[in-house]
Amino acid sequence: MHLVTPLATADAAARRWLLRTPATSYVVGLDAGDAPRCLHWGRALTAEQAAALVAPATAGASSFDSATAGDEELVTEAGARFETPSLQVAFPGGDRGIDWRFEGHDVEGGHLTLRFADRRHPFLVELHYRVYAGSDVIERWTVLRSALPVTVLRCDSAAWSVPILRDYRLSHVTGGWSAEHALRRTVPVVGETVLTGRRGVSGHHANPWLMLDGGDATETHGEVWSGALAWSGSWRITVTRGPAGRAGWTGGAGHEGLTFRLAPGAEWVTPTFAGLYSAHGYGGASRAWHHHVARHVLPEPDEPRPVVYNSWEAVGFEVNEANQLRLARLAAEVGAELFVVDDGWFGGRVGDRAGLGDWWPNRERFPGGLAPLIDEVHRLGMRFGLWVEPEMVNPDSDLYRAHPDWVHHTPGRPRTELRNQLVLDLARPEVADQVRKWLHELVGEHEIDFLKWDFNRALTEVGPDGRAWHDHVRAVYAILDQLRADHPGLRVEGCAGGGGRTDLGMMARTDQVWTSDNTDAHDRIAIQRGFSQVYPARVMAAWVTDSPNPLTGRVTPLSFRFHVAMAGALGLGGDLLAWSPEELAEAARLVAVYKDIRPVVQFGQQYRLDGGVQYSGGDRVVVLAWRGPVAFGGPRIPLRPAGLDPLGRYRDEDTGDLHHGAVLMASGLDLGLDGGDYASALVRLRKEG
Repeated sequence: MHLVTPLATADAAARRWLLRTPATSYVVGLDAGDAPRCLHWGRALTAEQAAALVAPATAGASSFDSATAGDEELVTEAGARFETPSLQVAFPGGDRGIDWRFEGHDVEGGHLTLRFADRRHPFLVELHYRVYAGSDVIERWTVLRSALPVTVLRCDSAAWSVPILRDYRLSHVTGGWSAEHALRRTVPVVGETVLTGRRGVSGHHANPWLMLDGGDATETHGEVWSGALAWSGSWRITVTRGPAGRAGWTGGAGHEGLTFRLAPGAEWVTPTFAGLYSAHGYGGASRAWHHHVARHVLPEPDEPRPVVYNSWEAVGFEVNEANQLRLARLAAEVGAELFVVDDGWFGGRVGDRAGLGDWWPNRERFPGGLAPLIDEVHRLGMRFGLWVEPEMVNPDSDLYRAHPDWVHHTPGRPRTELRNQLVLDLARPEVADQVRKWLHELVGEHEIDFLKWDFNRALTEVGPDGRAWHDHVRAVYAILDQLRADHPGLRVEGCAGGGGRTDLGMMARTDQVWTSDNTDAHDRIAIQRGFSQVYPARVMAAWVTDSPNPLTGRVTPLSFRFHVAMAGALGLGGDLLAWSPEELAEAARLVAVYKDIRPVVQFGQQYRLDGGVQYSGGDRVVVLAWRGPVAFGGPRIPLRPAGLDPLGRYRDEDTGDLHHGAVLMASGLDLGLDGGDYASALVRLRKEG
């Protein structure tokens, strides 16, 4: 990807604007009624070429058709518009819909702002666009301002249009708890396909990103248009495929029914909804997303993610100072760099029925507080981390007994308990302030290097004002932002019962995310493949745990578990106290191997292969290959690396064998994975010459 200066340029006479990225262009223009329309999103255009674009006709074929072409930048309800609305507002008296009147624009480097007013009411809408040097991602968001009280029924961040294609294919993920990121590729219906999360988090069951192509894209070839929403609460993306052949989507925070009042003089700013065009297939789109997330989303992108040991699967709620000290010593011996104490260290937390909200060390389990354990972990050369669930409270807790009104609830109705807990109402400033204060004290007083921030149930009884769903998430963001500002050395892992808060909004405030509570290596292959469509390996926490697996009961070799987890930010979560000396020695060897390949895995370019994954960085290439259960007599398919220099020569760092790049990509590597079920291999190549 060659770098160009990102520009948002204006053609005042034609009333159109060109946004340029290194490999793509985006052109927005105004029609005769001042409605903003997408004129082009795709391959790079010059200013002269952009000026030559002709907008498609807007008149419908009949009086039952929409008068628009399905390419508006934010669809309203005014006039004969029958596409999915992006912006729905009700003015005093019941008047709905925005009749666009262009007010002006601002261009500052890569940031374009288009300003509009409604022709009847003192109501303002700003459409924002931003591009960055070296990134093909375009960020968009919307700002509302009103001089009179209005009811906002829906306010998406942006609507995105793709060219008219012969056919379309939609890519997204589905799943559930411990089954996140299951990749789906389907033909979108003519009509509306709604992807949504209604649980107050981005979700296990879906995730706020999508891709559209013409049905002919592959990992390596074809045009792909994609979008990802930077939001960690409820969300909705509606894909529309019109009868005339046009397709696109609109999306943003919230779900249906979450209306709220916008007071006179108030401002509403949506989260960012980013879009990306790639001419290089799904793999090219993914690598472009990975690059953007690393350079323009993550707070500390260039830090190697440490090898974590987390004690949860070893001891569960039976955590105490003695077993944590024993585990810490073993973790240090196998090469862990960060030791994390999970749930059960605080208050009356001896199970999941009590203690949430009482964030001080349990004196029966830690008689001297946390200091002796933290000191020993630091002496062993590791950093120290704690599991916390700041947004939650058990009814059986001192906090709840003192402040029963601090939770989301509907007066006069039962309070829904999920996992025996309730959710603190962080939309209330006094509640959010209390959470911020105890986190600040915990981190500052105990030399905490790392927090695993969890969220283990969905939101319910959030209240009559729909903005509380938004305000809760914004409070979480504000607390994390302040905590990191106050403690610059603190690192954070985002978690919500596994991958329930995997999104660009959370990644802007955390260093990695917990991918799934399912640590079964065989299941993780598919989970991690779906995760990698948009999110980079460096943020994908992946543990090696016990066999049989605690969740699935599946028995797999230790090397297989390691090779799968090495594809992300490696962690250990097994009961090291029960591992044999041989297993501990093998683990130490494999951790050392991971530390050698970590710069390539975490900072290189990822290529999804048939039967594995490849990372390329500098002159090194790392291939991780695996296979699950196989049928007798099935073909042994060589694994074909990708993205190599066809004229280059590559030396196997472990065997010394020399390979030609063109031969590897054409004939593949015969890895000899015939050692039974759950065989795996790691290949390290270095380019010579």
